[in-house]
Amino acid sequence: MAKPIFILNGPNLNLLGLRQPEIYGSQTLEDVAEACAALAEELGLAIRFQQSNHEGQLVDWIQEARVAASGIVINPGAYTHTSVAILDALNAFDGPVIEVHISNIHKREAFRHHSYVSLRAEGVIAGCGTDGYLLALRRMQRLVTK
Repeated sequence: MAKPIFILNGPNLNLLGLRQPEIYGSQTLEDVAEACAALAEELGLAIRFQQSNHEGQLVDWIQEARVAASGIVINPGAYTHTSVAILDALNAFDGPVIEVHISNIHKREAFRHHSYVSLRAEGVIAGCGTDGYLLALRRMQRLVTK
């Protein structure tokens, strides 16, 4: 089997389903992980689904992906708008990157309109709720099997 797709989640996504359900919905991160695992199996992909509230941990996983992953789907949470370190780590990764946001960051506060991660991502999915992860996996399957 090919190397897995790393699905990385940033700060506060562990509170999905509890935190601001009017923005992020009622699904938990565990629900998202289960849906991704089911779709990955259908698509013939392996995944590794992880979440951290710590920027350095996300950077470590991205660096690990250089040898262990065929692609990265990332929802960096608030680090989207602040982390040059995550951008630098992604720039050192040779595979495809897809950025996911549950909410439409462009309909929210002005500071959320800029994404450092988008400078590296092949695609950005925003505002599709947790379905954005599934859309990202479908696109990733095409990118890693072309």
